[in-house]
Amino acid sequence: MEKKIVVSGMRPTGRIHLGNYWGALKNYIKLQDEYECYFFVADWHALTTASERAPLRENSLLMVADWLSAGLDPNKCTIFRQSDVRYHAELALMLGMITPISWLFRNPTFKEVLVEIYRQKYKGQEDKMKKSEGAMDAMASSHGFSDEENMALNSELSNYGFLGYPVLQAADILLYGASYVPIGKDQLPHLEMTREIARRFNHIYKTKVFTEPQPLFTSAAVLPGIDKRKMSKSYGNTVELSDYGSALEAKIKKMFTDPQKLRANDKGNPDGCVVFAFHKLYNPNSALRERECRDGAIGCGACKKHLYELINPEMEKMAANREKYSGKLELVEEILQEGAKKACARAALTMEKVAREAKLI
Repeated sequence: MEKKIVVSGMRPTGRIHLGNYWGALKNYIKLQDEYECYFFVADWHALTTASERAPLRENSLLMVADWLSAGLDPNKCTIFRQSDVRYHAELALMLGMITPISWLFRNPTFKEVLVEIYRQKYKGQEDKMKKSEGAMDAMASSHGFSDEENMALNSELSNYGFLGYPVLQAADILLYGASYVPIGKDQLPHLEMTREIARRFNHIYKTKVFTEPQPLFTSAAVLPGIDKRKMSKSYGNTVELSDYGSALEAKIKKMFTDPQKLRANDKGNPDGCVVFAFHKLYNPNSALRERECRDGAIGCGACKKHLYELINPEMEKMAANREKYSGKLELVEEILQEGAKKACARAALTMEKVAREAKLI
């Protein structure tokens, strides 16, 4: 019996942090034993936002080295780089021909991310943020864009690739005939866009070339950064997968705790405490630790020390696995190239069907 196909990708931001690990990578490692998995480095997607001009090739290799050190196995799944499989761009072009622009404008992420980048760029320059007149104004207004969203839309930050990234995302998934895409429930609207594009292509060309992928809801844990904000490299508040020993210990000591718990025997509130958020994932007796905190039976220093003892063994194990690739990223490149060959073989079959249905061949 053939395994169902799962497809997922990550943008190459360099070293993986624990937020990435618990949010996606840990599930990848589990899924590779249950499904035929295609996991790719989404380097083309990383070009769609102006804030991500980074050394993508190096970052891709570092990220995949972390994937491998954590337990992703190229003998169990196909690991490749998006830009090494040109069919992603070819299918995105084809799908772009049948995707209404109105669908892209209603994508909530487009507005949210664009405005976030816009605010970062013009922080402290609000007086310069005047409403601009652009060719997109009428369409933006018809889709309920606020003045700020409209300004961002007409700025240099807005580009075709960013607006059309859901089409490329659909191509990523549909190329491999994915049965499932691992997502959190908040990402369901994104997958529904892919399903709508698949349905529209099938309807226009009176075909069944694309199957509609189903969501595979995963138990992805959300970890805060050491300062309580979302764990993000842009905030400098991450615990990276490569941190262990003294580096890990130093970051745990900096973690945000209950500011009202000044002494060890003060009663504390673990709600909102970063250290306790980590305990809930790493400590099987976290309920006991919560009671101790609330009762004033343990101090924050001892709680942090115990957390380090819980996390460090796993981090040391991954560090030992990573030694194989330390200074030898060409080994990672070889894995990516082998994976690209496998991905190309399957993607080529899909593109032949698409070209045939579109009467291109």
